[in-house]
This record gives sequence, structure tokens and C-alpha cells, in this order.
Amino acid sequence: MKAVYDVEVTTGSMAHAGTLDNIFITLIGTQGMSERTKLDSFGRDFKTGMKVKYKVTTRFTLDKLLLVRLEKDNFIFLPENDWFCSLVTVRTPEKDVVHFPCYRWMGEGEVIELREAKATKIYEENYSQLKEHRQNELKLNKQMYQWTEFKPGLPQHACFQEPLSLPSVVRFSFTKVIDLAFSCSSALSEIKMKKLAKKPDPWVHMEDMKSAFWPSRTAVSEYVQLHWMDDEFFGYQLLNGPNPMMLRRCTELPLNFAVTDGMVQPFLESGTSLTLEMKQGNIFLCDYKRLADLPTQVINGKQQYVAAPLCLLYKNQGGKLLPIAIQLQQQPSEDNPVFLPSDSEYDWQLAKLYVRNAECLEHQASFYLRTHLLAETFTVSLMRNLPAAHPIHKLLVPHTRYTLQINILIRDRLLGPEGAVTQNTSIGDEGMTSLMKKALSELTYSSLCLPEDISDRGLESVPDFFYRDDGLQHWSFINDFVRNIVKLYYQSDDDVQQDTELQDWIKEIFIYGFLELSSTGIPQCFSTVEEVIKFLTMVIFTVSAQHSALRAGQFDYGSWFPNAPGSLKRPPPTSKGSSDKNTLLDTLPDMNTSAYLVSVFWLLSKPSSDFVPLGQYPEDYFCQMAPQNMIKDHQAELSFFSTVCKFHH
Repeated sequence: MKAVYDVEVTTGSMAHAGTLDNIFITLIGTQGMSERTKLDSFGRDFKTGMKVKYKVTTRFTLDKLLLVRLEKDNFIFLPENDWFCSLVTVRTPEKDVVHFPCYRWMGEGEVIELREAKATKIYEENYSQLKEHRQNELKLNKQMYQWTEFKPGLPQHACFQEPLSLPSVVRFSFTKVIDLAFSCSSALSEIKMKKLAKKPDPWVHMEDMKSAFWPSRTAVSEYVQLHWMDDEFFGYQLLNGPNPMMLRRCTELPLNFAVTDGMVQPFLESGTSLTLEMKQGNIFLCDYKRLADLPTQVINGKQQYVAAPLCLLYKNQGGKLLPIAIQLQQQPSEDNPVFLPSDSEYDWQLAKLYVRNAECLEHQASFYLRTHLLAETFTVSLMRNLPAAHPIHKLLVPHTRYTLQINILIRDRLLGPEGAVTQNTSIGDEGMTSLMKKALSELTYSSLCLPEDISDRGLESVPDFFYRDDGLQHWSFINDFVRNIVKLYYQSDDDVQQDTELQDWIKEIFIYGFLELSSTGIPQCFSTVEEVIKFLTMVIFTVSAQHSALRAGQFDYGSWFPNAPGSLKRPPPTSKGSSDKNTLLDTLPDMNTSAYLVSVFWLLSKPSSDFVPLGQYPEDYFCQMAPQNMIKDHQAELSFFSTVCKFHH
């Protein structure tokens, strides 16, 4: 007896998602398969954003529907054009409605087999066809997404050389246009610094800098330009600027920091002392020791320099964080004085300039390592080890959009030997690689988990620390959401232990991302549901809130380039009283170096054209009530929080 299946096909809503090509469908069930049927409703079937209904007739019912196979053939005489298929929904003769999420591009001659949306773990597979489908998917993915070494001592990445060569499943809306736009020359045009980028000359007047900076200023950068030399703003930036990762409470001075009670006494409230203030938790330290002994390079024929400062800060009774002592090199000596706010204005400003340079370099290294490289590690391991039917794949895949594309571009155009960061920072390719290696060897699991990181650094009660306040709130929302999803699919620790795919995912992250450094404390396997919840919270936090916090402020805080110089042209001063009003200008990078670095900040802080806010999942990979409701709750929490934030700020 004939059976009729109602099929509805949804085409993606992004530009050029539609196709004129022929699409064929085959339904596969436990009792056999339908004929390969051309989807044709005698109109333009696959237009952007359209849902079109078809009928597929079989000689007998297929019983339980397992897979939907889609194929695409070039339409005669027309240039091939890819198709973005969002969803296929089938209503069976038994009146069941089955969803087959796709959300990917399909190229010429491609064959895609889609599984029903229901999230399934490997030990829950009941049908041999699905077991085989699952194995084949991972086998193919392991061939496609191979681990490749970027540089020895750094996390490995996917083997692709250019963004347009990525598999269609991870392509999303990435186009030639985006590819071309991600370049310093297009950024230099946008920020009106194209002419400046051709001048290898030193700055002669502060006014010249101001006129170069003026056309691309923002409200924040205008404030930075006015206040970058103020001690109060210097302290504020270490909490709420683009790199809130360096500051920690200081309970005893490092042995190599030659600061004494007497030196800083004048900058504390009366009747107190450094020792007492340390006891009360009001003294903080930024130690840039990772910059010690890094190689430096020559730019425009001039040797460049970097310091490895120690900077001591004091939280006064008004709750302001102020710098009170700066030592520019790690080893104390007569040639390495401790600079103080009471020194000449030029000496003190110069000392702070070396700290801002150190801050800029640390930020570039940790931004790329902590967010971009780790995001790629999580993504590549996801593609290799968790098939599309896996609940954790469904949870994480929306967070992997463009990870691989952007990283290829950054490696090639910013961090490669000819890259803009490499060419325009004092430490160059070799120095930046060493800095990232040092950062990875000191990276710990707890430093990636915000609540632990804040308490390890002793920053729980610092006032006006918005990165902490907003970040902890986001961490807690993500954690609640992840807990709900994970508990839906893992009722016991036993469920976690027998999920071999999940274990392979974390194992490859440990091996290829953290280079088997057990000192990082990154789990090598999961034993409990709680461990999975914590790790997934960290992953989503890292690629969303943390990435945003380190990314978004770069142009605002760095486009006034003296505030974030990537390179300095004079060695750190070895005595006091040797600087005058020209020293600062002579130390700052040349015009072209300044312009290129600002163009990097502009590229990195620009949100993508199809930016998706945290908690918004435009693609529904779950297609089930329970996870859909959890996503709705998560969205409600986040939108309430962002309304409250707007009100407060």
C-alpha cells in the first residue's frame, strides 16, 4: 500500500542562500528507502528564507524514519550556486512530525545525510544504520579537520590554509567580501590613516598626533586622549580597559622589586604605611615578568625596545586605584631605579609609557591565546569527536561560527612573519611567539574560570570593577543554562563516564590545545556531571563574554596610540632626571608603525556583520521542547540583565 510523506524544506535567510539548482531527496527508514525524488513545485523552489512543501510517495511505509539524504545537481547552463539548507521537516503517514536540522551550505555534487534532531549519545544508538552513519561522520571529519602545528609550544589548530577552503558545514555567511575586508589596508582607509601608514618618520609634535587621530575618534577614545596621562585613569584601565587580566592583590612585595616603605609613604593616606595597607588588602601589583629577555626587532632601520616592568598600585580611601611605584626591569640595580609620582613629570610619564607598552603586548598575546587559539582547540576537537547528533555538539556548535575563518586570517595577516602585529611591535615574530609560549605554560584551568580567577587574584572587593561584576553575572547565567542542558542528557556520573565521544573530545583538547601540560589542571577525562558542567561553562564563557571583554575596547582605548604603543624606540631610562619634554615623542613609535597598529585594533574590535548576541540561537539544532524552553529562560535572564546594565551605566 502506498505511503505519502509530506516534506517541508526551509532555505536559509542570509543573502544568496537560495539556488536554482536541482535538489533531490531520499527518505531512509528502518524498512527501506524512498526513491530519489526531485523536489519540484514548478516555481523557484529554493529562494532565500522560503519554506516549500512537497510530497514524497513510497510503495510501502518506511516505518521509523532515520535519515534524509539531500543531493544537489547543477542546473543546465547556469553557473553553479551553493544552497543553504536550514531545516527539513517530514510528516509521516503515521502522522509523526520529524525534524532534520541542517543549517549548512551545500555545494555542487554534494550529498548530505541528515539525522533526526533528537540528541543521542553513542551508547543510546539502537539502529545499525545510525551507528554506521555516526562512525562515518567522525571518520570523514577526522580526515578533514586535521591538527596542525602553528608554532612549537603553542596550541595546534585546524589544517586549513585559507578561509574559503573550509568545509561548507562551517562556512556560514563567510564570503570573499569579508575575506578581503579583513586587511590592514581596508582598515587604514576606514580610519583615514592610509597616508600616515606610508611615512616612516618620527612624531615631532603632540598636535600632529592629535590631527591624525581626530577623524576616527570615538566618545571613549576622545576621553582617553584627554586623560591618558592621569594616574587615576591609568589605574582604571587596568580594571576596565581591554586587558583586565594582569592586576592582582599584593600581600607581600616580590623580592626583586626594590620599593621600600619610605619611598611610597608620601602617596598613602596619612598615618598609614605600605606594610599596613598590604595587610588591609589595598595594595595591588602588575608584574610584566613574561616580557623579560624577549628578543626585539628593528623597525624603519631603528632598534626597538621593551621593558619588563613591575607596577605597584594603591587603592585609596576614595576607592581609586593609583600607581605609586614603577620599576622598569625585573632585576633591581643602580641602573634600574624605582620611579615615583613625585619624580619629574617627564620621568613619571615615561615610566608609565613603558607600562602601557607592556600592557599592549601582553594583551595582544593573551587575547589571541586565551580566546582565539583556545576557541579553535574546542572547535576542532568538537568537529573531530562529537557527531552532529551529540547533545554537546548541538549545545556548542552555535558558538563556533567563524572561529576557524577568523583564526586563519589572524595567523596569516596579523601574526604571520609578514603580519601587521609582527611587523609593528617591538618584539616581532620571535618575541610574540615566546611571549605566547610563556603565557600558555603558565595558563591554568582556574584562571580560565572567572569566579576562581577573580578570587585567585584577590579582586573580589575592588570598587568599580565592571569586568568582574558583569563577567560574574554572565558566568552564572551561562552556568545555569549549561547545568540545565547537561542534566537533561546526563542523569548520572556513569552516563558521563560511558560517553566515549565526550571523553575523546576532552582528551584531544588536553593533548592538542594544552600540549599535555598537566600543570594547567585542564581535565584529561570527565568523571562526573559536575566536571562537564564546569568545563562547558568555561568554554562558552571563553568564546563569548571573555572574548568580547578582551576584544571590544581595543580601538576605543588604543586608537589614541600613545596609550597603547606596540613598540618603543628608546631603551628604558636607567636613571632619573634624564628626560625632558621631547623624550616622550622620541620614544613613541614612528608614524607608520602607529597607524598600522591602530588599524589592527580597528579590525579586531569590529563586530561581525551578522553578529549574534549571547543566548540567541537563530538555528535550532535541538528541535525539542525541553531544550527550547531552557534556551528561552536563558534568553530572558540575559535580556533582563542587559536592560539593568543599561540602566546602571
